[in-house]
Amino acid sequence: MIKSLDPRITRAEINLENTIEPLRDLDQWETYEVFHQKKRGDQHMHVGIVHAPNAEMAFIFGKEQFGRRGLSVNIWVVKTRDVYVSDYEDSDIYDTVPEKNYREAGGYKVMDKINKFKKGF
Repeated sequence: MIKSLDPRITRAEINLENTIEPLRDLDQWETYEVFHQKKRGDQHMHVGIVHAPNAEMAFIFGKEQFGRRGLSVNIWVVKTRDVYVSDYEDSDIYDTVPEKNYREAGGYKVMDKINKFKKGF
């Protein structure tokens, strides 16, 4: 037991031994990404992060934090750990082909039929 000049410390009977238990599941809340929709039909936009013990509380926290003053008609919450992200080293997967010939109708056999049809009018 710690002996102190402060009688409050002595009365607390604080031991010098470490009696702190390891953290349990709900001792550390998870983070949730919050997305909101401003009006029906719009896309959902990321507005922030909340800490919560479960998805229901994350929804409530997200609504209170980001859905105030009628700015939202719908809210999504997703655990941050469930968001899949790509590595910057894999940036080549976003490279595109500079030629987009497949977008032009001229490269297809059907173009002959279209031109023949147009001449008929």
